Amino acid sequence: MVVCQASKIHLPTPFASPSSSKTPTSLLFEPHSFSLALSHSDSSLSLFPSISFPFSSTQKSLSIPPPSSSSTYLLLKTQKSPNPRVLFVVAGPYKGGSKVLLRFFLYRNDGSKAFEKAKVVSKQNGIEFDDKVGVLIDVSHGLKLMISGSVNFFALYSVSSSKVLIFGVNLVVDTDESDDGVAFKLMKFAVIDCLKPVFSISISFEWLVLGEENGVKVWNLRELVKGKKVKKVKNYGLSNGVIGDNNGVSNGGSSTSEIVSNGHLDGKIEKPSVSVKPRSGKHRQESAEPGACFVPFEPKEVKDLTSGKASSMSLKAISIRPLSSKRFLVLDTVGDLFVLHVTDTSVGSDVTCYMRLLPHVMKVQMMAVFPDISSRRQTVWISDGHHSMHVVDISSAVNETDKREIVQAIFTSEKVQDMIPTAANSILILGQGSLYAYTIS
Repeated sequence: MVVCQASKIHLPTPFASPSSSKTPTSLLFEPHSFSLALSHSDSSLSLFPSISFPFSSTQKSLSIPPPSSSSTYLLLKTQKSPNPRVLFVVAGPYKGGSKVLLRFFLYRNDGSKAFEKAKVVSKQNGIEFDDKVGVLIDVSHGLKLMISGSVNFFALYSVSSSKVLIFGVNLVVDTDESDDGVAFKLMKFAVIDCLKPVFSISISFEWLVLGEENGVKVWNLRELVKGKKVKKVKNYGLSNGVIGDNNGVSNGGSSTSEIVSNGHLDGKIEKPSVSVKPRSGKHRQESAEPGACFVPFEPKEVKDLTSGKASSMSLKAISIRPLSSKRFLVLDTVGDLFVLHVTDTSVGSDVTCYMRLLPHVMKVQMMAVFPDISSRRQTVWISDGHHSMHVVDISSAVNETDKREIVQAIFTSEKVQDMIPTAANSILILGQGSLYAYTIS
């Protein structure tokens, strides 16, 4: 028998009042630091580190002033330090939206259980650091911007610029740049020029997935971040000081550059006379380059009431959530769910992808997944956007059978506005100004 426990979380004032300008509108949760981020109606954020239940109304938080249009958590990992550092990234408009402002907050590892403003280092064109405001990206913000984070990388999509930018971060340890001796380096690794609109974005594990019309575009993240590097040396008779082929001669009288792989944030060249200049890779959304593929939805037909003729329905992938290292859950505009399977080929960098429709009993308006690759059971939380929510075990469906099992049907007193799992069996649900915690056992 499944038991469901629910409790109301009393938010600190002034967040609790539905008429307040700081009414919560969306949630983010990070399991390593157990921190909760609340977005408010005035485009400010509240960041609660190391929350515990029952949630106390006196829980300390970091207030992040507006403007903010999108935010994400990011894990920083290195080979020397396997324990990840947690970074919270906030994106918003700057100077009327002519640029994108990024603000970074690092979770302290000194036992204080607090977030602090992070120190950023960058030497790339188009990235400017301002001590007073944050990091300025030379990309138009426009009316909408989306950001998604993973491990060491995050993706940013600007609707007005029609570009997806892939950024990488790397810890800079043992410096005096911040209070706990840690700063980080920010680098732009790739730019994807988009000819079609993107409705959702997810970067996780080894993949970047873009939600498009009638399907999703999958990119191998390793191929995207390889980029290019130009090795430069002291000028020993070459026309421009660049290592060249063709005996240092090419069209225009200058040598062609030697291109090397750039799959890591720090490319070190042993020779002291050689410096490395990173270049972000340029890609096109419509290209059929290695490491990318488009996966269509199953076509749906609608009949015209006048002519009786059937035509294909246009569907949009409006939400994408990772299930595991090679599987994603995709939601379309009519409320259908799909499991996206992604695999590498054994030869080269080609990607094989396909989607399967997931059977369910409601038209889904929102979904939430707690990605746990160590668990054999895959639980998904789905809602119709009103007062109904289902906890669904899709383990069989993920393993390519058509079976699915409803673990628990939950009816909420308030209309579900947002939800985010805090574990495989627990979730936070945001109603109309109120926050609830649900646990199944």
